[in-house]
Amino acid sequence: MGLLSAPDGVDKREYWGFSLFDWANSGYVTTVGTVLFAPYLTSVAETAACGYAGTTDRPCNTNLHVLGLAISPGSLAFYVVTVATLFSALFLPVVGAIADRMARKKLLMCGLAWVGALAACCMVFVGGGRWALGALLLFIGNLCLGAALVVYDSILIDIAPPDQRDAVSSRAWAFGYAGGFILLAINLAVVTAHDALGMSQGTAVRLSLLSAGIWWGLFTIIPFVRLRDRPPVSVEPVRSRGLVRQSFGQLAATLKHIRTYPMTLLFLVAYLFFNDGIQTVISVSSTYGEKQLGFQTQVLIATILMVQFVAFFGAIVFGRVAQRYGAHRTITGGLVIWMLIVIAGFLLPAGKIGPFLAMGFAIGIVLGGTQALSRSAFSQLIPKGREAEYFSLYQAGERGTSWLGTLVFGLVHQITGSYRPAIVALGIFFVIGLALLTRVDMRRGITDAGNRQPTVV
Repeated sequence: MGLLSAPDGVDKREYWGFSLFDWANSGYVTTVGTVLFAPYLTSVAETAACGYAGTTDRPCNTNLHVLGLAISPGSLAFYVVTVATLFSALFLPVVGAIADRMARKKLLMCGLAWVGALAACCMVFVGGGRWALGALLLFIGNLCLGAALVVYDSILIDIAPPDQRDAVSSRAWAFGYAGGFILLAINLAVVTAHDALGMSQGTAVRLSLLSAGIWWGLFTIIPFVRLRDRPPVSVEPVRSRGLVRQSFGQLAATLKHIRTYPMTLLFLVAYLFFNDGIQTVISVSSTYGEKQLGFQTQVLIATILMVQFVAFFGAIVFGRVAQRYGAHRTITGGLVIWMLIVIAGFLLPAGKIGPFLAMGFAIGIVLGGTQALSRSAFSQLIPKGREAEYFSLYQAGERGTSWLGTLVFGLVHQITGSYRPAIVALGIFFVIGLALLTRVDMRRGITDAGNRQPTVV
């Protein structure tokens, strides 16, 4: 079996379509969500508030005013993510309910992705004092990403039998890191050589944001062609009238229904905590590196590029470990490493690139594996016919949609004026998530959901 080939029992055409959707959206996740946009939007907001972009020696301490609220420019991007995720708490379960009733899941998934890609393309116009436009486009992009991933995650159950889900999920994440690595490498070259290319660094960043939207939109064509639709299972068909009302009614029923599956609910709550920590560490890393540690954009992109490269192999390794020891125990070990990473982040000395790269290497090792295995483990706990609905609740805590973590990070920064206590405050999410995860009985949860037991869990 090749490193990234389709596992036994999985249709090759659908496997490649599924995996390349991760390849497609990772261009947005890395270039926009992880590296470039939060620091860039912060600089645009600081310029609007103070007349200059803040630095470690000359910080911007003047607030913006949004709907009568005083907002620190340094916290703006994190508050936008918070608002988007709070909104998604209502929106994503409706998308899930619709998806479970549709016979054309892939059309819904790809349509949402194309809207998000268009928002990313429009980020090329964010400049000058247009921080409000940037905030709006970030809101739309994150919301569409989360909604598309609700449908995408549910398709894993359609294409992979229980014993192969860890492998398919891990390899798809590896494809995502490969795609993010390639696009980020191109953007690193553009941003680094902006003078030689005859453009400002701001222009180079905006063109990189445009490239992420184009990448996401074009590569989404492949899963649209390769994935096949399936009729809904044990859920009422979609009616032409009252769809939204019907979906909200189904949402209420899902929230009531999941309480009858205590292990599924416990795993979900654990995931929402520890994934908030993971997603917030990812989303704030570039801002932390630039504003707190004083690194230039080129250093940040190179570090994230290294993380992407290491994460490609980390996802594969975690998948192999899970085949022997089970996803549950493998995730538990990964969370212990995440707690050590947060502590190391608090202690990092400013301007010292060696320790910063070492922390990035550690993040790469555990990043993809913990997320990929969480997805496949949760898929085992979902009753048939409710895949997208349950994954919509799961996706509320997925990449780019953390809200508790970004809220805590933004508030601690605004109160203390430093990102160091903000980064260490994220450790509480890993502690709570790990404590809850150790109480999950996977075998019982799979049986309760009426699913076939895999050989190793």
